[in-house]
Amino acid sequence: MRKLGLSVVGMALLGLGLAGCYNESDSREQVLKIYNWADYIGEGVLEDFQDYYKEHTGKSVRIVYQTFDINEIMLTKIERGHEDFDVVCPSEYIIERMLRKKLLLPIDTAFINSPNYMHNVAPYIRRQIDRLTMEGDLPAGRYAVCYMWGTAGLLYNKKYLKEDDLDSWGCLWDKRYAGKILMKDSYRDSYGTAMLYAYRKELAGGTLAVADLMNDYSPAAMDTVEKYLKLLKPNVAGWEADFGKEMMTKGKAWMNMTWSGDAQWAIEEAAEVGVDLGYVVPQEGSNVWYDGWVIPKYAKNVEAASYFINFMCRPDIALRNMEATGYVSSIASKDILEANVDETADYVDASYFFGPEAEHVRLLNTKYPDKSVIERCAMIRDFGDKTVNVLEIWSRVKGDNLNNGIVVLILVVVGGLCVFQIRQRYIRFKRERLQKRRHRRKRVVRR
Repeated sequence: MRKLGLSVVGMALLGLGLAGCYNESDSREQVLKIYNWADYIGEGVLEDFQDYYKEHTGKSVRIVYQTFDINEIMLTKIERGHEDFDVVCPSEYIIERMLRKKLLLPIDTAFINSPNYMHNVAPYIRRQIDRLTMEGDLPAGRYAVCYMWGTAGLLYNKKYLKEDDLDSWGCLWDKRYAGKILMKDSYRDSYGTAMLYAYRKELAGGTLAVADLMNDYSPAAMDTVEKYLKLLKPNVAGWEADFGKEMMTKGKAWMNMTWSGDAQWAIEEAAEVGVDLGYVVPQEGSNVWYDGWVIPKYAKNVEAASYFINFMCRPDIALRNMEATGYVSSIASKDILEANVDETADYVDASYFFGPEAEHVRLLNTKYPDKSVIERCAMIRDFGDKTVNVLEIWSRVKGDNLNNGIVVLILVVVGGLCVFQIRQRYIRFKRERLQKRRHRRKRVVRR
């Protein structure tokens, strides 16, 4: 499931972890510690892996399964806490950061009596992961195997908007939609979106590329992003972490900048209550994101971790995980293609993912965008040491995102609390004076 990177709330929670333990009497070779996003695996898959592992190695393994909500919390537990997780599922920019910091071990691909299912990962996906390769090191694909992937785009209510209305990211800045827009609370996606819109003419003219723009962290680029995001915020009804799907499903917002997996969930839920939602990636382009399985350097059961990653690439398991999560697997087998053909969907060219046989097939654009869409999308790389600067921009953009009515309300509430506190102190002061007087009178009477 595509989750948020470090946000204001994320920074506040950075030091907090999730509880989890195993019996110290167990041999560590009999335990597999998995760290994954919440609600990001099919029902019964873990139990089926235990059977698979026993069948192919003759060994039993007990699983300790923990979940996280923020990439950076996971990374901190491994980098600073030296947690001995055997397999984790970070997003692409954290994979890049872990590679740079040499926090990952190569994934073994030699299995006893078991096929190497990792070969089922789409060549397109493997090429994208290999872009994260560090100079002088093994290809990134030796350290990371993509699990799920998707795009960022616009979820919209067809009752109020047409697809043509969202042809450009400029619709987010359109005053006609003020108060009807939700934005994902993600500094990375917002940064990329602002850059693509700001340089839309250069993109259209072919003088600049999507990948270069979204990964430009120069002072000039940061100034541009801050300027455009501040111009955008009066239109924004809310910066959402997860409530956007529900708001769109209930028809309370007209459009939501979100991720394709969340969009597909919302479209299906909305259809059940008679709300017609759609999803589109604007013409300027967008980012393609990836979550992948890796083995951290402090892992204690590397063998079981490699087997687990291999098992997750088995087509039938990949399909179960897709059905359970709503997100799209990196696996490009014939079984996956056939299971996702939807006669109600438009024809798309998905040959970049499945091969020539998928050049003209009916697939949902939330799951498999047309080749023409993918060609104008790119991966947002790790901000590196510029992350702090980008987070400062994000804080400034969101920090004063309050309209006058809210400001007045806050001042009234704060003022009321101050008056209440002063009144309480005055009452307490009078009570104490009265008690002292009574005490003095009692002493006089006794004398």
